[in-house]
Amino acid sequence: MTSESKKPLEQRRRLGGWLPDNEAELVAFRKELARRARQRAASAPRTHVVDELRALIEGDTVLRMNLSRAIDQAQSAGYELGYSTIGELIDIIDYVTTYAPPFSESSLIHCPLNALLDWPMCMPSGYAVFRDPAFNARLKRVLNVWCGFLSGPHSRMHLNGSPDGWFCEEAQQRLGISQFLCDPHEPHWGFASWNSFFTRQFKPGARPLAEAADSKIIVSACEASPYEVRHGIRFEDSFWLKSQPYSVREILERSPRELAERFVGGSIYQAFLSAFNYHRWHAPVAGTIREAYQVDGTYYSDAESEGEDPGGLNDSQGYTTAVAARAVIVIDCDDPAIGQVACVFVGMAEVSSCMIDVFPGQHVSKGEELGFFQYGGSTYCLIFEPDVIRGFVVQPPFDNAQPIRVNAHLATAR
Repeated sequence: MTSESKKPLEQRRRLGGWLPDNEAELVAFRKELARRARQRAASAPRTHVVDELRALIEGDTVLRMNLSRAIDQAQSAGYELGYSTIGELIDIIDYVTTYAPPFSESSLIHCPLNALLDWPMCMPSGYAVFRDPAFNARLKRVLNVWCGFLSGPHSRMHLNGSPDGWFCEEAQQRLGISQFLCDPHEPHWGFASWNSFFTRQFKPGARPLAEAADSKIIVSACEASPYEVRHGIRFEDSFWLKSQPYSVREILERSPRELAERFVGGSIYQAFLSAFNYHRWHAPVAGTIREAYQVDGTYYSDAESEGEDPGGLNDSQGYTTAVAARAVIVIDCDDPAIGQVACVFVGMAEVSSCMIDVFPGQHVSKGEELGFFQYGGSTYCLIFEPDVIRGFVVQPPFDNAQPIRVNAHLATAR
């Protein structure tokens, strides 16, 4: 059955709370965003990097045709996008570069661009658009400008106690704000920007380290819900299936071949961060940093095998480890029986800004901070060499799994 003849989905399972499950809430949001974008377009010049994105699309016949067709396919399938042309989409993207998310008790939308692109990106003509290297390079420039706005003082518009503010009573409860370093007596509770708030830090002692002296106890690198555990992982795979393979070569990309080959036949653990989670990364083991680098990639690409599925974008998380923008940190463990551990922190959408705080040659203690995600959806994985892991604390299936706290016991080595 073609996308044109399907009944549009009214619900879509969303891991992490980045977008609401209810499509009607997203439709209302997209329409309101489009209304505000029209107002901005009538009174303000378009941001230069957004104009560059528009010029790329208009100047590349295949890219323009694929994106136009993806928009048409989404509309023909019954989805209300808030726009019907590339020009209208560009104006909304321009507006988003000055947008900071408000809090909402009923329909919280953390990722406005993901909400806009939700359906074109999983239409038949959309897959090529969102994998196109030139398109992603220009999109990265747009996201960097937005990240700059979110790192500045004008992004604090919702860091207050109003009903749509992040310090209203309901938001405080959902965030567990009392666990974090902040001062309610200071303007904006002491946060200099939206990104400062998003990357807020725990108070000392809020997340104690499990078995600091026992090298066999591996701890959770992020505050994240389990997504997958796999053993016997391969060096590479030739195609993507619905049960998505993990290909070490693609995930580590810039690492030397011999380093990636160390993990063939090993184990991988993947988990996802929710909109309300702590977004900093910590070392799962003690050791010396062997590699620390960023990989440019896609921002809104999902796997065709998931299609227009209620859980499709969630179930593309294995795929994103090999194609999305990410940070790779490889730790040479102090315990030689563990060998090396690859930590991969993946930006799944929006700004996808992966900030690395460590460097090759640096020694880190178990539980020490490695870096953080700035604004955006996030997933991460830990990759272990063969025959290292005796067992993980958690095992599939992971339906409705609660987050494993950062620095908590995650796995035990042999």
